[in-house]
Amino acid sequence: MPVTPALLDLRGLRVRHHLPDDDGGYRLGEPAPDGVDLVVHTGETVLLLGPSGCGKSTLALATNGLVPHVVGADVDGTVITAGHDVAGHRTPELAADVAMVFQDPDAQVVTATVLDEVCFAPENLCVPADEVLRRAEAALRQVGLWDRRADDPAVLSGGGRQRLALACALASGARLLVLDEPTANLDPAGVEEVYAVLRRLTTSGERGVLLVEHDLDAAASLADRVVVLDGAGRVATEGAVRDVLVGQADRLAALGVWLPTATLAALRLRDAGIVVDPLPLLPAELTAALDALPALPPPSPPSTARTTCRPTAPATSAADAPGPDADAVVRVRDLTVRRGGRTVLDGIDLDVARGELVALVGANGAGKTTLAQVVAGVLRPRRRDLTGSVRVAGLDPRRAAVRDLTTAVGFVFQNPEHQLVTTRVDDELALGLRRRGLPEDEVAARVEDVLRRFGLTHLRDRHPFWLSGGQKRRLSVGTAVVTRPDVLVLDEPTYGQDRERAVELLDLLTALHDDGTTVVVVSHDMQLVAEHATRVVALADGRVVADGTPDVVLGDDDLLHAAGLRAPALARATRGLRDPAWRGVTRLADLPSAPLVGAGA
Repeated sequence: MPVTPALLDLRGLRVRHHLPDDDGGYRLGEPAPDGVDLVVHTGETVLLLGPSGCGKSTLALATNGLVPHVVGADVDGTVITAGHDVAGHRTPELAADVAMVFQDPDAQVVTATVLDEVCFAPENLCVPADEVLRRAEAALRQVGLWDRRADDPAVLSGGGRQRLALACALASGARLLVLDEPTANLDPAGVEEVYAVLRRLTTSGERGVLLVEHDLDAAASLADRVVVLDGAGRVATEGAVRDVLVGQADRLAALGVWLPTATLAALRLRDAGIVVDPLPLLPAELTAALDALPALPPPSPPSTARTTCRPTAPATSAADAPGPDADAVVRVRDLTVRRGGRTVLDGIDLDVARGELVALVGANGAGKTTLAQVVAGVLRPRRRDLTGSVRVAGLDPRRAAVRDLTTAVGFVFQNPEHQLVTTRVDDELALGLRRRGLPEDEVAARVEDVLRRFGLTHLRDRHPFWLSGGQKRRLSVGTAVVTRPDVLVLDEPTYGQDRERAVELLDLLTALHDDGTTVVVVSHDMQLVAEHATRVVALADGRVVADGTPDVVLGDDDLLHAAGLRAPALARATRGLRDPAWRGVTRLADLPSAPLVGAGA
C-alpha cells in the first residue's frame, strides 16, 4: 500500500529572527524554534504545545513561508508543505495548499464585508465564481456567521472575527490548516462548534490540522498527536495525546505547559494522599475515578463568601434601577449602546464595589468588551449612540480628561498590539508614569518591578512588536498595572499565556485585589473565572441575565446554556459524584490538597 506524502514535513527547523539594532541594521535573535522535526498527515490533528516564547507561532508562520519571506529571519532546516519546499516558493504560491488562522485575527482582515472577506482567498486562487460563493456560504454556515454576511468585520466581536478567520481558511480549500490559538476569544459554545467542524474535516480525510492551543480541556479530544517544545524551542517530547498529557504530566507541569483540568486536579489530589490511578484526561474520567475510591475526605472550605444568584432584567425606569451602593467605585445606570446600527448593550445596571474582582462572562457578541471599554473610557460613543450613565471613581469616562481617567482606571485590550506605542519594552512601561510627572527614580523602580514580575527583564530593550504573542500580552497588562490605578479592567488577560505565566499574572491580579484594587475581567475561561472571581456577571444579548458568586452562577446549567456558556471542567467532573459534599466543588483551591507548585489557584 503506497504511503501518502505528509501535508507538512519539518526537518531540523531553526529560526533566528532579524531584530533591529541601534545602527539601523539588524541582529539575530536567539533560535526559537531550534532544530524541530514535525510531521502532519492528511486526516490528523497535531497539537503543538510549549511555554510562551518557545517559537510556536514562528513555526506556524514558517509553514507557508511568511517566515522568512515576509518576516525577516535566518532559517535552517527544511519545510516541505504539500510537497513544496517552502524556501523556493513565495507565500501566495503556497496559499492553495496551506491556510493559516493567526493568533491575532485582525491581522488578516482586508475587506469591508464578512462575505467579501471569505470570498477573497478563493477569488485570488482563480476559483470559478459560483464555486467561490458555494464555498463562502458553506464556510460561514459552519462557523455561524452566514446571517451576518453583510456586516463590516469591524463590528464583529473578537470571537466573531476569529470565527471569520477560520471561515476564510475553510473557504480557501487548502488541505493543511495551521491554527494559532483559534479559540482564544471564543465562548465555550463556539469552541465546541469550531472543534466539531475541524473533527469532521479530519475524520473525513479532507484536511490535516496543525493546532497551537492552550485550552486543553477542549483540544485533548480533538488532537491525535502532541508535540511539546521546551523553553529553548526544542522538542521536549511527542506522542499520542494520552501518552503525553497524562503519561508525562509531571514533566509538562515542570515545563510550564497547560494541562487538562481533570489531570491537574488529580495531581493536586495526589499531593493530599488521594491516589487517582491512572490519571484522567477528561472530566468524565475524573468523575469515574473519584467514585471508584472507597471514600473521599471533605473538600476544603471555600475561601470566599457564597451568596445566591441574582437574576436581573433591564430597568424600565429610574425607580426600577438598583438602589445606590455607597461603596461602588463603578456605577452603571440604564446604559444602552448602539454600534453599527445594532444595539450592543441594552439597559445595563451594574454596581461594582471597591475591592471586588468581577468577571464579565457571556457568549461572543453579548456585549462584554463594549461594556468594559465604556467603563474604562476607551470607547466613547457619540451622544446619539449612548444613553444612560457611567461613573468610575466619581468620573464620567466619556468626559473626563485623559490624565484624570488613566489615574483612576487602567485598561488592557483584547488585542495587546492596540496599546503598544513605543519602540522599547521598558519605555512602554515607563510611558504612563512619565506623562504623570513621576520622579525618574520612582519610574525606574516601578518599571524594574514589573519587568521582573512578568518575566520581561531580558527583553527590556526589545521592540514590543518583536515579542511573542504571550510576551505582548504580559507587557500590555504590565502597562496597566505599573500605574497602580483604582480600577483595573482587563479583556481576556490570559490569552496566549503558558500556564506558568498565566498563573503568575492571575496571582498578581489576586494580590492587587487583596490590596484593594477593583478588578474587572472579561473572560471566556470558565475555570479561570471559577478560581479567581469573587463575583460573576453574565450577559446575553446586551443584557445582564445573572449576577452572583461563581459557584452559584457557574453551577446553573440552564443559565449557562442560555448564555452560550458551559460549566468549568472541574464542575462538570464533580457535580455527578455520589458524595454530595463534593458536588459543589468548582475550584482547584477547594480540593483537599496542598497547592501544586506552579499550578495556581
